[in-house]
Amino acid sequence: MNDTFMRILSGNDSLVEVEPSSMVELDAFTTDDQTELNQSYFASGDKNVLAGVWECAPCKEEIESYPVHEMMTIISGSVTLTNKKGKSETFTAGDVFFIPKGAQCTWHITETLRKIYMIAG
Repeated sequence: MNDTFMRILSGNDSLVEVEPSSMVELDAFTTDDQTELNQSYFASGDKNVLAGVWECAPCKEEIESYPVHEMMTIISGSVTLTNKKGKSETFTAGDVFFIPKGAQCTWHITETLRKIYMIAG
């Protein structure tokens, strides 16, 4: 594990392995594409803090209780979040946003999404 500063998406990403991810249930995908990938740049020893890049094909999920605190920066694609009161907001390339642990929301990726994430469990 890296114990110093690091640049995420340094242009030399071949040093960070891209692995399949399985955060999204298969029946949540809204197209035939069920691609979901992760590049993990950092994980604390107890796995309570994570940082990396995640990519996912279009999907839609109802999330009763967001499992972690997560700050995200969208690299490409689009996601629309709708809170439990029905307020929606769409995030696209360059947008930075935060979802607190326990939030109830609908997560709807409308274009294949690629994001940098920082998670605190």
